[in-house]
Amino acid sequence: MSLFTVDRNQCKQDSICVAACPMRIIELKEEFPVPVAGAEELCINCGHCVAVCPHGALSLKTMAPEQCPPVRKEWLFGPEQTEHFLRSRRSVRVYKDKPADRETLAKLIDMARFAPSGHNAQPVQWLVIYDSKEVQKLAGAVIGWMRYMLNAQPDMAATFHMDRVADAWDSGIDGICRNAPHIIIAHAPKDDRTAPTACTIALTYLELAAPSLGLGACWAGYFNVAATLWPPMQKALGLPAGHISYGAMMVGYPKFQYHRMPLRNEAKITWREA
Repeated sequence: MSLFTVDRNQCKQDSICVAACPMRIIELKEEFPVPVAGAEELCINCGHCVAVCPHGALSLKTMAPEQCPPVRKEWLFGPEQTEHFLRSRRSVRVYKDKPADRETLAKLIDMARFAPSGHNAQPVQWLVIYDSKEVQKLAGAVIGWMRYMLNAQPDMAATFHMDRVADAWDSGIDGICRNAPHIIIAHAPKDDRTAPTACTIALTYLELAAPSLGLGACWAGYFNVAATLWPPMQKALGLPAGHISYGAMMVGYPKFQYHRMPLRNEAKITWREA
């Protein structure tokens, strides 16, 4: 089968697919779209050509128009709704003592998987630390890393207030995972150059999607640094060989609701014109 097929009865020869293809592997031949030479090797399977055709005339061999849900224009945000959605986002650090069911977390990750990635590589894989006792065990491993840092690199440890976090842990306060019931980790091969950005974007999608499922989320910074640098933590996580954690997110049901949107600094913009 060819890389893509075109329904000539539906195609309007408008060249939209040609213009939208990020790899420029579609051309018009006898007024209809066809793959250029070498298109099979160059195609990144992004689906732009299928998504952009208003007539549903083009089908990739990996996806047909009828397999791709239509854009519901009545569901799209205007600028006011978009600003409200983004400004109302909060990093949740206080959680109910209530786990989310696996189906809800799977739905959350399913939404996050549509985040963009360089060259449509889609390198992100997910590890869900579901059991809250395991979350606490891993938080304890992070404390072990902090105690090492306090001895080995005291200046850096002081910069990140590791002494206060470790002291709080000793008094029963979890400043690592904030008693979140779950941790979601985005990991990928360490030699994949697209992975750091792809994982960051995917986790951002996940955080933004969480409130729609009644969940709250917060980046687990200490957790992820320890997962990147501390061998005992890496062993405890047991990621696939050659993989590293590129980000971790606390997830759970928020104990409190937020009623206002805090202020932030004005954007610093430099306009460059010809």
